Amino acid sequence: MAVVPTSPRAMVFIDGQNLFYAVKEAFGYVYPNYEPLCLAQKICKAQGWAQKEVHFYTGMPDEQDDGFWHHFWKSKLAQMGRMGIQIFSRPLRYRNQTVKLPDGAPYTFLVGQEKGVDIRIALDIVRMARENVYDVCLILSQDQDLTEAVDEIKHIAAKDNRWIKVACAFPFSPTTKNKRGIDKTDWIKIDRVTYDACLDHRDYRLKKS
Repeated sequence: MAVVPTSPRAMVFIDGQNLFYAVKEAFGYVYPNYEPLCLAQKICKAQGWAQKEVHFYTGMPDEQDDGFWHHFWKSKLAQMGRMGIQIFSRPLRYRNQTVKLPDGAPYTFLVGQEKGVDIRIALDIVRMARENVYDVCLILSQDQDLTEAVDEIKHIAAKDNRWIKVACAFPFSPTTKNKRGIDKTDWIKIDRVTYDACLDHRDYRLKKS
């Protein structure tokens, strides 16, 4: 039987857009105002884990497509980098989406979509499990596409007779609609008090940030 480490090493992986939409639903915030390093530290400390690196992933609009949010994410990611967070960003890809207005008329608009973020997270968490750089894989996302990567980590743990925990942390409140973490992981609910203790008070929506 695999031995549980005295102070499990935790590597943290954050899907920035998935986290934001969960925060918006649970707590009503209208832009990504979280401070990822603080969230990682608080969750790991509460679980008795030794928090190691924090990896952050997000899609980012091109400046020509959406200058406002391009500036926001460029500024926020730069600050994260100064704090030692490992960053992976990809340009958003755009496609036309058509909806019907109340009068029945069609309305077409551009929608930005992330491509490759969940794949990058999956590759990283499996690679680092193989390299034995963590005992705990903490994922801040509810993306069920990561379930197969979780299966692979469990296979690695069994093959190497290692203790590896995979946990999923997500915002939770009475207004939360998606109450499920990633399948086959331990679920950790982030309450409003914990989240609000980790607000990033720099407002990157301002040009002077």
